[in-house]
Amino acid sequence: MSAESVRIRPVHYDDLEAVTAIYAHYVANSVATFDEVAPGVDMWAAKADDLGARGLPFLVAEDDWQVVGFAYAGPWRPKPAYRHTVEDTIYLSPDHKGKGIGRTLLSTLLPLCADAGIRRVLAVIADGDDDSSVRLHKSFGFTEAGRLTEVGFKFGRWLDTVIYQTELAPRQAEEAPAGVEAFPED
Repeated sequence: MSAESVRIRPVHYDDLEAVTAIYAHYVANSVATFDEVAPGVDMWAAKADDLGARGLPFLVAEDDWQVVGFAYAGPWRPKPAYRHTVEDTIYLSPDHKGKGIGRTLLSTLLPLCADAGIRRVLAVIADGDDDSSVRLHKSFGFTEAGRLTEVGFKFGRWLDTVIYQTELAPRQAEEAPAGVEAFPED
């Protein structure tokens, strides 16, 4: 399996159990998320509905009909002046890391954010033991915007987060990213 064989598409409700399982792995085994209790399918359904209502992308990576990763862009802050800024989130099934799927997801997510009128995309990355997210974001032109020191406590240690950001240029509607369906298949 390689990134070339992966299909990127909007999330469907049928995908949410796989999304829940992928995220739960990171809650239990890493500091990639500061969640300590994995949310259930209902939370993911509410998130998908909220992002859809805002016109923001929530994507899955699918290989051989199996969801192997997901990415979405969520509001950075709830105040109206932040409406053109989002935070990206990307998680991959542990068996599918290092195969270019994160790159494929992010390369699809960013143009969809631009289409939604987003100007800035932020990535808030835990400064833990894995720098793959930092490398991925830097490869897309994200630059470090700041560090928040010892803002998280998980697995018995204090953790920093580093904020990366990039600016998006508005896109023309006819420049839809290749290989992405306009509407979910239900």
